[in-house]
Order: sequence, then structure tokens, then C-alpha cells
Amino acid sequence: MPAGLIALALGGFGIGLTEFVIAGLLPEVAADFHVDEAAAGWLISGYALAVVVGALGLTAAATRLPRKAALLGLMVLFIAGNLLSAIAPDYGVMLAGRVLAALCHGAFFGIGSVVAASLVAPERQARAIAIMFTGLTAANVLGVPFGTLLGQALGWRSTFWAITVIGVVALVGVAVLVPRTAGERSSAGLRGELSAFRSGQVWLSLVATVLGFGGMFGAFTYIAYTLTGVSGFPSAAVPWLLILFGLGLFVGNWVGGRLADRSIDGTLLWLLSALAVVLVAFALVAGMPVGAVIALVLMGAFGFATVPALQLRVLSYASHAPTLASGANIAAFNLGNALGAWIGGLTIAAGLGYRSPLWVGAAMTVGAVVVVAVAALAAGRRSRHMPNDRSRNSDETLPVQ
Repeated sequence: MPAGLIALALGGFGIGLTEFVIAGLLPEVAADFHVDEAAAGWLISGYALAVVVGALGLTAAATRLPRKAALLGLMVLFIAGNLLSAIAPDYGVMLAGRVLAALCHGAFFGIGSVVAASLVAPERQARAIAIMFTGLTAANVLGVPFGTLLGQALGWRSTFWAITVIGVVALVGVAVLVPRTAGERSSAGLRGELSAFRSGQVWLSLVATVLGFGGMFGAFTYIAYTLTGVSGFPSAAVPWLLILFGLGLFVGNWVGGRLADRSIDGTLLWLLSALAVVLVAFALVAGMPVGAVIALVLMGAFGFATVPALQLRVLSYASHAPTLASGANIAAFNLGNALGAWIGGLTIAAGLGYRSPLWVGAAMTVGAVVVVAVAALAAGRRSRHMPNDRSRNSDETLPVQ
């Protein structure tokens, strides 16, 4: 395994910890700043929206830079945002710190996905992307639960101080381990990168990402409230339950990367369908502690198993200019996060209870299944009529650069 993939996973670990740890600390942060659940949820959905802006704006700007230099600059931004969150005197400053850290998120994973795919042979590209995203799953398996425990024991600010230190370590890792040859700037230029969006398949892929990942994350946003308010677990049990959720993410990411190297669309169709079923089941058994735990693990496994395939699908249809399209798909992940969290918050505020985000997530995931099915059918028809048009082949891999 190329050492550069380890560095990318290390950066992903820090960024993933920033994104996800707030879910376990949301009740404590809300109480400290005297805001309700819906307002506290904006620390998650606001982060996700800022990722969208950064994924598009900063990735576009970074097309002029060597990719390694861009990754290093993004990690500096990440460190500054988490430092601001750690010292925030009020809710507004806390939200500003979250937004600042989020701006680097999408561009880091967008550019990092291209770098990861370029480090390996074509038939292993989904697995390389999965290794980079292993940082996110490791953040959930180890970082989020222990970050939640740290925050509950020493105050939530201590968690963000710890993340700041992790960001410094990740910065050094990227500087040392990502090879310079993997840091070439995009050869297509900004105009060439924008040409990728002429493909209808790229747009269908982005919509599938918004709905599919948004369905899982919308349910996850309020998971601490669901587990304590519906399943009956004490607050002290939430970090340990998040460990189980993180294990589901880890296994799902590993399996999903291998399946996607065989068939992108086939993998997405059955994984998204299974995720929809799990979310419905979770809503039905949320009041049963054992059933809730099983559903929580399966939600993480099937939800994150889709990530390598969703990312590689976009790259395969934008193989001539992948950087901005890759960043756009990271934006789509987080637009889905924000959309799911926002709708879930609305349903809670409307008095529909803490199960309602699970139903919202199931509905969004069913929408993703429909979009992928339509896209796969369209790709199949295109391939039959234009068998030599490789740019439309959903199983095409990104050229090694």
C-alpha cells in the first residue's frame, strides 16, 4: 500500500472527527450555549453547507496549484477552524469555527480522491479511495466515542483542543508521506475541469450522492436524542454505542470498496436498497434497545459502504477532468448531510418525535435508489448504441497520473 494513502487517511481521520464528534456532544454544547435542539443542529448542518462551498470554491481555486500544496494549505485551514471552536465564547463564534474548518473538508477529500486513485493500478482505485475514507471510519470507531467521552469528562472544548493537535499531526503526515509526483496540478485547467459537468451521468451521480448519503446522515444527526429519548439508553452509553456504529462504518467502507471495483451501479443499487430497509426497521424498533443497537450498526455499515462507489462513479464519468467533479461529489455528500439534518430537525420541531429523522432518511434513500436505477439504464442504453464511447462507461476507472 502506498504510504501516501496512509497520509490521506490520517488527514481524513482529523476531518472526520471534526465532522462527526459534534453529534455525540450536541446536548452538552446546546446546554452550554443555551440553544434548542434545532439551533444546535446547525452546528452540523451549517458545517455541511460550508463543506459544499469549500468543495466547489476551494477545489476550483486549487486547480492552479500542485495538489500536494493544496492539501497542505487545506490542513492549515482545518487547524485554524478547530482552534476557534475550542476557544469560542458564544454560539456564533462556535458556528464560525465550524464553518472555517468545514471549508477545507470538501476540497481535501475531492483532491485527495484524485491523488489516491492515481497512486494505484486502475483495478484497485475504488479500494484506494476506500483507504482514504478509512480515516473517516476510524474517526467514528475510535475518535468520536473517545472524543465524546473526553468532552463529557472534561468539557466539550477539550475535544476540540484534541482535534487541533490531531490536525497538526495530519499536516506533518501529508507533508512527509504524500509523494511530490502525486501532487501535480490538474492538466485540464479550470475550463477543462468545468467541462465534466456537461455529462448528464455526472449530474445523476451527484443527485444520488445527495439523497443516498443524506438519508443516512440525516438520521445520524439526531442519533443521540433517538438513543436516549426513544431507546431509553442513558447519556453515558452514547459514546459506546457510537463505537458500534463506527465499527459498522469501518466494515461497510472496506466491503464497499471491494464491491465497487467489480460493479459500480450494481453495488449502489443493492446497498442503497438495503440501507432504506434498515432505516425503516430502525424507526420501527427504536423503542427496543437490542433492536436499536443492531439497526444502528447496520445503518453505519450499509450507509458508508456506498461511499467508494458514489465517489468512483463521478470520477469514472469525469476521467478527463476529475478534480472539480470529485470536489463537487464531496459537496454533494455534505449537501445531503445538511438537507437530511434540516428536514429531520423540522420533523422534530413539528412534534413528530425522535424517530422521524429515520423516516426522513428512508424516504431520501429510496429516492437515491430510483436515481441510480435511471442512471444505470441510461448508461446501458448509451453503451449499446455507442460501444466505443468509453467516457460513458460507469465501470471505467480513472487514469493513473
